[in-house]
Amino acid sequence: MPHLQPNQESVWDYPRPPRLEATPKRVQVRLGNLLIADTTQAYRVLETSHPPVYYVPQADIRMDLLEPASGHSFCEWKGSASYWTLRASGQVLPNIAWSYPQPSVGFQALAGYLAFYLDPLEGFVDGEKAHPQAGGFYGGWITRDLVGPYKGGGGTKGW
Repeated sequence: MPHLQPNQESVWDYPRPPRLEATPKRVQVRLGNLLIADTTQAYRVLETSHPPVYYVPQADIRMDLLEPASGHSFCEWKGSASYWTLRASGQVLPNIAWSYPQPSVGFQALAGYLAFYLDPLEGFVDGEKAHPQAGGFYGGWITRDLVGPYKGGGGTKGW
């Protein structure tokens, strides 16, 4: 395992089953110059081998730009996920965000929150641009305070 520097976290120290925690960090989502979400009331889900997934309260999201999308998926920990399509800046981005309308026990705080895939969106954590977790299925955000390797690289199946 890589050596941790001060203020770094190894994703291999994250638990399984995952842990939900509030974060005071400022989380923003942008499409170009358009601010989609901006909050200091986010949650993050931490799971072994994954970079954190950030969940933003709907009150801090431009919900007028989002509409429910078809399709659902199921997480053994968080429950049934619903997806969202973003219509903004002349673009239609289907399934770019997801939520858990009725989360499972232990994750109830995620009700009313959405998470966003990065690419083509950009995510920022305390001003630092995050990078998307590889694989196109997982929604983790990689920042310089994390140490991998991360699940989701080559050989990971999409949805």
